Amino acid sequence: MSSKLPSRERAIRLLRENHCPANVISHCKAVAELAVETAQMCQKKGYKVDVKLVEVGALLHDLGRAKTHSVDHVVVGAEIARVAGLPDSVLAIIRRHIGGGITPAEAQTLGWPKENYMPTSVEEKIVSYADKLIETSDRVPIERTLKKLREDKLDAAANRVQKIHEEIAQIIGV
Repeated sequence: MSSKLPSRERAIRLLRENHCPANVISHCKAVAELAVETAQMCQKKGYKVDVKLVEVGALLHDLGRAKTHSVDHVVVGAEIARVAGLPDSVLAIIRRHIGGGITPAEAQTLGWPKENYMPTSVEEKIVSYADKLIETSDRVPIERTLKKLREDKLDAAANRVQKIHEEIAQIIGV
């Protein structure tokens, strides 16, 4: 799987070539750092995790923010990645990282293409989770993220993020 993945350097270059703002690139790097740490902890507990996929997926998860800062950045980013010839595993991470996932009904309401926007693989879940623990480029506690989602009346997203948190916490023993 990893052999088709771009290098870390190529992923960062792809962000720059698509004119992602510097703050988005910094955010992606911070998410990638945390996601790789999490993936490595999962590996130490005996879980099969493609750390390279996690790193590249995390670096590129906000690729769509080069064109939009709306929730649609996941659809836009996946399309940019598809055109760049990236593997489906990276497209899936980009598509499925937001808010702990987007249900089919939510995707339909948003007018998105019929796809799966819910993280299913451990790599997708790790990137989605790491993204929720990074504000700008700083790590924040999960409680802060959940509180903010609930204050924004995004209870369903908060519940999905909480579920991913519990799943990953159980794996790594935190």
